[in-house]
Amino acid sequence: MSGIHEVARRAGVSASTVSNVINGRHDKMRPETKRRVLEVIEQLKYTPNIAARQLKLGQNQSLGLIIPSVANPFWGLVAHHVERAARQRGYNLLICNAERDPNVETHYAEAMLSSGITGIILGSSPLSFDYLRDVTARGLKVAAFDQRVDQAKDVITCGVSVDQELGGMLAAQHLIGLGHKRIAMVSGPIKTKSRIGRRNGVKMAMARAGLQLPDDMVWQGGDVVGFGDLEGAELGRIGIRELLSRDDPPTGIVAINDMYALGAYAGARDLGFHIPGDISIVGFDDIILAEIAQPALTTIRQPVPAMAEMIVRMLIAEIEESGNAEDPSFINVTPQLIVRGSTNAVRELQNA
Repeated sequence: MSGIHEVARRAGVSASTVSNVINGRHDKMRPETKRRVLEVIEQLKYTPNIAARQLKLGQNQSLGLIIPSVANPFWGLVAHHVERAARQRGYNLLICNAERDPNVETHYAEAMLSSGITGIILGSSPLSFDYLRDVTARGLKVAAFDQRVDQAKDVITCGVSVDQELGGMLAAQHLIGLGHKRIAMVSGPIKTKSRIGRRNGVKMAMARAGLQLPDDMVWQGGDVVGFGDLEGAELGRIGIRELLSRDDPPTGIVAINDMYALGAYAGARDLGFHIPGDISIVGFDDIILAEIAQPALTTIRQPVPAMAEMIVRMLIAEIEESGNAEDPSFINVTPQLIVRGSTNAVRELQNA
């Protein structure tokens, strides 16, 4: 990684001149000198380590948080607890919504690094982190929230995630235990690690019970563009209406998250179905709306406060190069099934 002295050498100027250009002190500098320094900075992709100076001075320490969208209250909760954990350690937090778009995430990552932020938390759960290789090679440390990072340790510094497959298994096992055999999923496009893990968990639980989850019983957002984070509730409504309109509709639904589940409430009621009398629904996340919905939503809880505390602690330890060697680079957290009023035994069992 190039430093200020390498920039100075290639531009044929002193390090103090480079520093003056970086910090805007070039009013009395010859335009040709300024241009030459800027060209070398661009060629070397040099990013001034503002954060290192800030850490030394104890000023303006900051982290970045890039999430899909606070339109889903789950991510609002994550942002709240990450910000609290960072503030308790003397760090500020810059929050960005990127809708899982790699180009937008790269833009924000570049901007943060250029402004002196050297550590960010990424919540998009991509299939690959390759698009971040350039910015991490220049010093940005990235912590992954909500997915395993085993295959990307050269790009990702650390990570914290709920066990996604176990969460999917718990949801499906709960429905199977209530006698449900026709189980479907409602989701946006299943093209993130977290969503794939949840779906795989549902499939595994059903296979162990001698059941199947056919592809046509996994509704994936229809014609939605992107990942469906903004439209989760409406997609849940559309998805369950399509599933329940079939000749042999499911009796149990696993929603990819609580917003899809709450949208599924509306879709089921549109068609005259009762919850949980006709259709049982399980969500994922346990957002605040889950407990106050009517009926209250059975869901898989992610322990967000604890996860936020873990990932902030790990990332700051990496930034300050004082991490405990015994600390793992990845922590897998156990999800919890929260049983409420949206699930019940299938009607056939109730009338038996």
